[in-house]
Amino acid sequence: MVAVLEAVDGGIELRAQAPGQEELLTPAALAFLAGLHRRFEPARQARLAARRIRQAGFDAGGLPDFRADTAAVRAGDWQVAPIPPALRDRRVELTGPTDPKTVLNALGSGAQGYMADFEDATAPTWANLVAGQRALRAAVAGHLEFVAATGKRYVLPPRERQAVLHVRPRGWHLDEKHLHVDGQPIAAGLFDLGLFAFHNARALAAQDRGPYFYLPKLECMEEAALWDAVLAHIEHALGLPAGQCKVTVLIETLPAAFEMDEILHALRTRVAGLNCGRWDYVFSYIKTFRAHPDKVLPERGQVTMERPFLRACADLLVQTCHRRGAHAMGGMAAQIPVADDAAANAAALAAVRADKLREVTAGFDGTWVAHPALVPVARAVFDERMPAPHQQHVRREEVLVTRDDLVAPCAGTITRAGFDDNVEVCVRYLAAWLDGIGCVPIRHRMEDAATAEIARAQLWQWLHHPHGLRLDDGSELDFALLERALLNLPARLGDRRRLPGGSRIAEAIGMLDRLTHADTLADFLTLPAYARLD
Repeated sequence: MVAVLEAVDGGIELRAQAPGQEELLTPAALAFLAGLHRRFEPARQARLAARRIRQAGFDAGGLPDFRADTAAVRAGDWQVAPIPPALRDRRVELTGPTDPKTVLNALGSGAQGYMADFEDATAPTWANLVAGQRALRAAVAGHLEFVAATGKRYVLPPRERQAVLHVRPRGWHLDEKHLHVDGQPIAAGLFDLGLFAFHNARALAAQDRGPYFYLPKLECMEEAALWDAVLAHIEHALGLPAGQCKVTVLIETLPAAFEMDEILHALRTRVAGLNCGRWDYVFSYIKTFRAHPDKVLPERGQVTMERPFLRACADLLVQTCHRRGAHAMGGMAAQIPVADDAAANAAALAAVRADKLREVTAGFDGTWVAHPALVPVARAVFDERMPAPHQQHVRREEVLVTRDDLVAPCAGTITRAGFDDNVEVCVRYLAAWLDGIGCVPIRHRMEDAATAEIARAQLWQWLHHPHGLRLDDGSELDFALLERALLNLPARLGDRRRLPGGSRIAEAIGMLDRLTHADTLADFLTLPAYARLD
């Protein structure tokens, strides 16, 4: 349904309706969002154009590198602004979508922080976005509750026992098609962050709880500077002190790994840390090097954090953050608890412990988990090895990361099982996403947009390799293999009614087939899929 609403100065068009949106999208809120769009949309489009130019250089054979024009920033003796008390201890942060039940469970999970994710863990249907914003607003106000179909009631714990809230908006590359300003869709990130800030920033500031944000998928310091300008504008418009809004930046693109110092510098009055976003980073490596035959990755199960190019990024991130007085946040192991298989559950928990031990030993100040039951697992590892609130004294002076370290090839194999697993993950996740579900447990792993992107991009990379690849058993890796996997998938999945998004499996198979046959690797799976969402 299309609803047209003229707000204050006109030019604002709402193209959808969802329960409760009137309390969020008031004329004043819409005017605030329209002001963000009019001021910052030209700069966003300029940054997106710069991305395309940069990728064209990589497609022509170029490699990312440390910038010569910012050498003085990297060499300079400077630090970011002091970290506020609420963010000094971040040893375990839980991530997840923004539905009321998840918000309540996350805030009461015992984690130090909760990242409410409008990006990789949320399928951005209009209903999901409105429900998520309403849930977070109620949580900040202290009156969120949820009653399950079973009658179980979920309520907020006392504020002093709640995890610190961080909100992750969508990235610069995405539009919000349901809200147009002057005939253009507003940037999805401006919608997510701006609407949350409009309703909650003053209350969070009064509680000494922010507002705090995670900034996703940045590729360069100029994109960080654009976010800094947006947040300064929001602070001024809402009457907040300069620097009140604090951010953590995800280093989850390969180009950004070469600009960690510069990104921190661009946000130095408000940045609290960098996060090593491993899954999107692997996807970005594939996308950046889509035209480089020497950079083809093996199956995703073999691309672990021990691989040299990933280890180099993690070590450089710790060193850079601690040199500048910021927190270095670790990433998320994909394993989740397994309720009905004791052996599989023990293996999953052991994998999580090993991952967190690697991070705390490397000097990280905190880490992510994807399930409330993993909070005590990760916390036990960090409590044992990190008795202080953080490890900024661990300077990692021995680390010397070069351009070649960050782009190093990754040897390995591709098995038939690995190929079929990529197909299944892509189809099942995409089907669930089209059905409004943003994170899905598949074979004891939590799959979100980032992990699905790895699987989808790998299929494209393997099948478009100019010299031809083979499976480890010698079989040809070609489009016939893909067609067989897609044809056999329905039988492999069994009863679709038990699967999230099961009714959209055929649609997802068709989308994956088209994306994989395309001559060029699509920048993001969610761009063509978004056109199919309500």
